[in-house]
Amino acid sequence: MPYPQIDPIAFSIGPVAVHWYGIAYVVGIMLGWFYARKLIETPHLWAGDAPATRTQLDDFLVWAAVGIILGGRIGYILFYDFANVAADPLRALQIWNGGMSFHGGLAGTTLAMILFARRNGIAVWSLFDIVAAVVPIGLFFGRIANFVNGELWGRLSDAPWAVVFPNGGPFARHPSQLYEAGLEGIVLLALLAIAIYGLGALKRPGLVTGLFVSGYALSRITVEFFREPDPQLGYLFGGWLTMGMLLSLPMLALGLWAIVRARTADAVKA
Repeated sequence: MPYPQIDPIAFSIGPVAVHWYGIAYVVGIMLGWFYARKLIETPHLWAGDAPATRTQLDDFLVWAAVGIILGGRIGYILFYDFANVAADPLRALQIWNGGMSFHGGLAGTTLAMILFARRNGIAVWSLFDIVAAVVPIGLFFGRIANFVNGELWGRLSDAPWAVVFPNGGPFARHPSQLYEAGLEGIVLLALLAIAIYGLGALKRPGLVTGLFVSGYALSRITVEFFREPDPQLGYLFGGWLTMGMLLSLPMLALGLWAIVRARTADAVKA
C-alpha cells in the first residue's frame, strides 16, 4: 500500500510553517481539557465533591502543556539521543531531530500535577485520575501525526495493509503509528470511559490512573513487536527487546500497584 504523501506542513503564515505535529499537540490538549471539564462537572462520578474547580482545571492547562513539552523533549534526549546531544548540545533545541518521548512527557506531567495539586490543595491521586482519563485523546492525535510525518514506522511486513514509507526504504512496513493510535488512543479511551461511567472508577482515587498506566504499558509493549526500533539504539537484547518495552515494564508494575492500592483503600473504607 503506498504512503498517502501528506505534507507534514499544514499551512504557512509568511516564513512560519505550521506542522500537523504541532496542531496534533494543541488539539489533543484542548480536547483533553474539554473532557476533563465534563468529568469534574458530573457530580455522580465522584464519591463526594469534585476534587478541582473549573478555574483550577483551567489554570492547570498551562502546567500540563509545559510538563508535556519539557518532559517529552528531555526524556527523548536522555532515553534515545544522549550521545548525539552530548556531541552537539544545540541539537537539544532541534525538536525536529527525534522529537518527543511519551515516557518523558509522562514524567514531566506527573511532576507538574504533584506541584500543582500541593499548591492548590487538590488530592493528588484524584488529579492523576482526571489527567489519566483524558491522555488517550492526545496519544491518538500524536500517533496520527507520526503517521502523517512518515516517522516511527514499523518493521518489514507483507500484510495487505503494509505501507511503503518515504524514509523507510523501498520495502512495505507495518503502519505501527496507526496500531498505536488505535490501542493507546481509541481502545484505551473507551476502556477508561467504561470504567468511569459504568463502574464508578473515579470514586476510588488512583484506580483510573492505574488502569491507564498499565493499559498504556501493555499497548506499547504489544506494538513494539511491530515497530522498528530507533536506529541509534536498535535492539537492546536478543533481537527483540526495545527501549520502548524496557521503559514500559516499570509502568506496568506501577499501574498494577496503583490498581491494587485503590481497591484496597476502597475495601478498608467499606
